Amino acid sequence: MSVRSVGLLFLLALTAGLSVPAEPIPAASTPKAVGQTAVRPARGNLSLSGAWALYPLAVRWQEEFQKSHPGVNVDVQAGGAGKGIADVLAGVVDIGMVSREINPAEVDKGAVALAVAKAAVIVPLSRKNPFLADILRRRFRMQDLSAVWIGGTATTWEALLGKKGRTPIHVFTRSDACGAAETWAAYLGGHQEDLVGIGVYGDPGLAEAVRRDPLAIGYNNVNFVYDAKTLAPVTGLAIGALDLDENGAVDPAEKVYASRDDLTRAIAAGVYPSPPARELYFVVKGKPDRPLLAEFLEWVLVEGQRYVVEMGYIAVGPDRIAAGLALVRGGAGRK
Repeated sequence: MSVRSVGLLFLLALTAGLSVPAEPIPAASTPKAVGQTAVRPARGNLSLSGAWALYPLAVRWQEEFQKSHPGVNVDVQAGGAGKGIADVLAGVVDIGMVSREINPAEVDKGAVALAVAKAAVIVPLSRKNPFLADILRRRFRMQDLSAVWIGGTATTWEALLGKKGRTPIHVFTRSDACGAAETWAAYLGGHQEDLVGIGVYGDPGLAEAVRRDPLAIGYNNVNFVYDAKTLAPVTGLAIGALDLDENGAVDPAEKVYASRDDLTRAIAAGVYPSPPARELYFVVKGKPDRPLLAEFLEWVLVEGQRYVVEMGYIAVGPDRIAAGLALVRGGAGRK
């Protein structure tokens, strides 16, 4: 359609009090004011699935992006990092949310990862644990926790705390393939398949199982142990602190669990170890050359970063953001 024809169409519509048909007009035929570039509002659908670790932040990004892009629908589903990576490589979703490192076999299949935030795995306990006072006066050493989840040699609370007795530890783990389990196992010196315990699906399920059982111990992503409003531990849950320097003492630098903000500041400062702290990724298959996908990814890496700390996460470094933007803009054919 010529520029003249388009102008006549708009003129007729205005004079007759009618709306202009919604069919997109080819860019070459769209009238432009001098010095301006016509930009069509983004429209379409995007889908994400995967890590529970990223789910609360991804939902916030979904809400904010849709506010500024009313023609776009973003669907976010949790299900574990394993589901996220499988879904994106199979073409079921546009973005896989992954809370662990991407392995070489996944890269060979086309996985391209962008670091979007950082979080950590922590140890929830029931507030009704009969040994809670003793636990809160000390710190868990890495080798003690490894004996619980991997070695299976610490089977009683007394053994874990250096006491005499036979009170069993009810050990919980994740039943789904997930980054939290792989990250926790890496901290303890193994892999997810090495972890023993009662398998529970998802972060919410595991946190609730621990909350209900006075003898339970588990592992969760930070945002499922702390209340998003009060920033204190969820009612009924306490946190088992890690002995960060393995000296057996409660040092001032290790008092980082009182609130979610205290803990995230410690993670950002490098006080909390990595693992169990780690980066969280959006994974796409191949170059993100679809315009709407590229626009959303760039928004997450720029405007979306303002919500990271607010939502209880840690921002990744400027170098990681720059690398992500270069990848997105390169895939979309921009600089």
